[in-house]
Amino acid sequence: MTTFEKIGWTLGLSILFLALFSTSLIIWGNWNDEWNGYYAEAPLVSDGSCNIAVIPVMGEIGIGYTPEETVGEFVGADSVVADIALAASDPAIAGILLQIDSPGGTPVAAEIIASAIKNSELPTIALIREIGTSAGYLVASAADMILASPFSDVGSIGVTMSYLENVAQNEQDGLRYVPLTSAIYKDYGSPNKPLTTDERALLERDLKIYHDHFVALVAENRELSITEVAALADGSSMPGSLALEHKLIDRLGDKQTAQEIFAKHLEIPEDEVVFCE
Repeated sequence: MTTFEKIGWTLGLSILFLALFSTSLIIWGNWNDEWNGYYAEAPLVSDGSCNIAVIPVMGEIGIGYTPEETVGEFVGADSVVADIALAASDPAIAGILLQIDSPGGTPVAAEIIASAIKNSELPTIALIREIGTSAGYLVASAADMILASPFSDVGSIGVTMSYLENVAQNEQDGLRYVPLTSAIYKDYGSPNKPLTTDERALLERDLKIYHDHFVALVAENRELSITEVAALADGSSMPGSLALEHKLIDRLGDKQTAQEIFAKHLEIPEDEVVFCE
């Protein structure tokens, strides 16, 4: 065998080995992906027997996901957003019912949920049960329609930054606050020191900014004027019947009412509107 023939055989065997090795990697990779569920279909809200996703917003609204042990007491914005996305990805789902039972929470978390609701193409009804106030109402306001009971607590448009000052108690306990900051306002709002006039002015400045943004969001979501919402934004809540008069909700009703509305909107018989629960 000549030198050139040897080189040819060597190259041929090398190419064959590389081809077999590459094929093995592809086969192993596909098997590994299947084993780890990478090719698994996304979970569906409906098993085919229902067509309206029911998404609960129950408890204080905050950032993050809802821990299983806090269901009903705390609801994470990321969990609600994920539920909305899941409903949108399910071809069997024709609408979303938000069941709201929340006294409020953080403005950022509420705005995250409200944004996800507005960006969803599915028709959405917010059903306020016992309470939908403050951040809870902000979430509801993003829906296409809001229902509530005459006995529901609705509204409370406003922001609070109130806190309990510990200065007198600390003095009684023999404790003394030692300020060590690199900037004059770094520890303003600390419950362990008296609030100065300048510090209060800063907090009240921020409160007004948050308040005005809250009012603007509700006005936009409810298609009301800033003046109309501002007149109601004194922090108080009201029964569902009064909220209807002030256009904070669209109808008095319950889940049956929501079923009727979905049926009319989707142009299907009422008994074909089935909630996924």
